Amino acid sequence: MSIRRRTAAAAGALVTVAALAASGTATAAAASPAPAPTGVTHEQNPRVPEGAVWTEAYFPSADHSGVELHADVLRPANLPPGAKTPVILAIGPYFGHAGQTGPEGWTRTGPSSRFADFTSGTDLFDRGYTYVMVDLRGFGGSTGCLDWVGPGEQADVKAAVQWAASRPWSTGKVGMYGKSYDAVTGLVGNNLRLGALKAVVAQEPVWNMYNYLFSNEVPRPNVTGTPNAYNSIATIAPLADDTDRYKANADYEASHPECLSDNLTNNNNPDLGSAYWRARDLAARAKGTSTPLFVTQGFIENNTKPEDMEEYLGNHHGVERGWLGQWEHVRGNETNGAGQLLQGRAGFFDEVMRFYDRYLKGDRPEVRDPAFAVEDNTGAWRAQPTWPTPSSYTTASLPDGRYVDDGVASTLAAPVASGDRQQDMEHYTDPAPAVRKGLAAAAGDVHSYFSWSTPATSRVRITATPRITLTAGASGNVMVRLWDVAPDGTAVMFDENVALIERAGRVAFDLKSTDWTFEVGHQLGVQIGTIGSGSWLDTPSGNTIAVSRARLGLALQNPRFDVPTQGDRSPFLDTYLSQYTRTLTGVGAGTFPLTPRNQH
Repeated sequence: MSIRRRTAAAAGALVTVAALAASGTATAAAASPAPAPTGVTHEQNPRVPEGAVWTEAYFPSADHSGVELHADVLRPANLPPGAKTPVILAIGPYFGHAGQTGPEGWTRTGPSSRFADFTSGTDLFDRGYTYVMVDLRGFGGSTGCLDWVGPGEQADVKAAVQWAASRPWSTGKVGMYGKSYDAVTGLVGNNLRLGALKAVVAQEPVWNMYNYLFSNEVPRPNVTGTPNAYNSIATIAPLADDTDRYKANADYEASHPECLSDNLTNNNNPDLGSAYWRARDLAARAKGTSTPLFVTQGFIENNTKPEDMEEYLGNHHGVERGWLGQWEHVRGNETNGAGQLLQGRAGFFDEVMRFYDRYLKGDRPEVRDPAFAVEDNTGAWRAQPTWPTPSSYTTASLPDGRYVDDGVASTLAAPVASGDRQQDMEHYTDPAPAVRKGLAAAAGDVHSYFSWSTPATSRVRITATPRITLTAGASGNVMVRLWDVAPDGTAVMFDENVALIERAGRVAFDLKSTDWTFEVGHQLGVQIGTIGSGSWLDTPSGNTIAVSRARLGLALQNPRFDVPTQGDRSPFLDTYLSQYTRTLTGVGAGTFPLTPRNQH
């Protein structure tokens, strides 16, 4: 037996069964030749989902660092303890027994309820799946220093997948499920090219960890708030009736304060090209991967944004499925108080389970789902074989201009983010401008200048990832915004990004991925200027920056060839339109066309 196999076998023996007595006190299973206890049911502890049996387990991470990972295992109660099932695995920082992002008032220990909507909404246990939640290093019942999706956490993902696949009750086929941070770990799982990992469902992930804290060397408002938030989550106290082993692991940071200080220091690095951020560039590291992947992404997301999504999907060569549309940071099944689906499309859990059944059980679904279901800004849904599917590409030459880099809000202002808001990846949102319509004059504004397309002669969609290149005459900062301008001057800002200009010369960067349809007669407005937004913490240079040789690369799609699919208008779309609509004056006749080729 190899060293690796002996290690795995030894790890498998480190299973702590949380058998709760009537008093609710957790006890560890004693070593004995007798059959292992079957675990805790819902009837014994209401924190356990109905139809499941709960046990706890411990195993080492894959980097030989001595980090011990904790798992909560939920097995189908209607199956014998040794019955083999496929495994759905969720890995992240939010599965601590006391709460996801802070104490939740539990008086009794038990498995996290983070994805109880998923296990109950899919009848997961009745369908013959095991569900496993694993704490990343530094969180919950795992030891080690939190690592912001770095090599350590990537080793945790590898260990968790291999451990779940090697259990005697596992078929050896593992899927991953998550939203936000635990969707990121799903992307990591794909990047690791693990044979046992057969399918990943990743809702609203971050595609490149750098982009959550910086934009082209300009810090975001949460650059320290987010690391602090995860430090807080990592130090949530365990519950009184957690096992001694769980409590000892949960207290790891108390004797390793460097975990918390290093997390702050390491993540306050604006250099995208550094080794630290290269290790966390998930989009670049996805090249040549092929795990079947089902993603959701809001184009107007105010938290985990569609930056580097196109690169990730382009580098990934396996089966891809996706719901992409005009929503905020929400799950595919979530509804609002009026019962409206927040992503607008029905049947998320049904489609997810058809996906898992296909790749974890080998069942061919009777329903044929589109590879990608996409909602544009009109609220209309279409089916596509992939995303994006542009009809043509164009590069618009923009007029020269100049602006004063003084950080003064121009045309569209957002308040600076409050320092007391929750800033973990599950809760943070960019500060949006007030819900109002105001008059913003384009002419004579020293803080930015505009370029205009000619009016669209037919409906046209800007899709994929716009890219700007320009020559700057001085150092400072630059913000680029794209506007959809109606004939009466009513305009919606639908895309933006910023960059630090380290020195005079050539500057190039991507905006966010988008999917925005222009009606006949509408014009594209391109605003270039200082960073007048609370969505970044820039340091204005005070310089007057001359801009020349500006080019905007666009992917255009002809809506004429859309194939409709089911879906309603996402409720957040109207909120976004209210927040980001202004009236522009001085709109010019236009200097470049906005016309796709008539091809499918």
